[in-house]
Amino acid sequence: MLFGKINYINLMPFHIFMKRYIKSVRIKQSINYKQNFPTIINKRFKNRKIDAAFISSIESKRGSFKCFDIGIVAKKEIKSVLLKEGKIIHDSHSASSNALAKILNLKGEVIIGDKALKMYLQNPNIYIDLAKEWNKRYNLPFVFARFCANKRYKYYAKLSNKFLQKKIKIPNYILKSYAKSRDIEPHDIKEYLKLVSYHIDNKAKKSLKLFLKSI
Repeated sequence: MLFGKINYINLMPFHIFMKRYIKSVRIKQSINYKQNFPTIINKRFKNRKIDAAFISSIESKRGSFKCFDIGIVAKKEIKSVLLKEGKIIHDSHSASSNALAKILNLKGEVIIGDKALKMYLQNPNIYIDLAKEWNKRYNLPFVFARFCANKRYKYYAKLSNKFLQKKIKIPNYILKSYAKSRDIEPHDIKEYLKLVSYHIDNKAKKSLKLFLKSI
């Protein structure tokens, strides 16, 4: 099993779950080996070099694969997908975020990921939270990514359901490790994770359909 890993804070609970769920050392090693940015993971998934991954919502629109009801969903705001008004600069790591800014008719530099969260925490007043703007306009959550697979659909469906049923407790040593490597306080990471849902429920599906139709 080749699994694509995006090493962002918002997927920390899922990675913790995977370490507990998967017993094979070889598979665990392959997960870490296939670690990269969202756009690279998208490309490898589409080329079937990866069996399963969280892929950008915009890339999940069509293809010979199956997506499940889990993803990265901003309930309202997200603080890690930002726009700084000014010259248009796309973030090369996220097609969905660039498309979202365009749909919202917001012009500036798109910044995503853990670096964006750190920048927002340091100076929130100079950034626009794109998920928050989407929620203001449509009163819907925003789906940034979906968990999809190229094969073994029953296995990944079972894995998805088990993850959604679990309440993931983050060990302190992992929290501190993320905090140190990102230069973000543990408390801020905990607060940030409260903004994220992983279940693509009916409201999230409605939002996703609207987003994909607007592209």
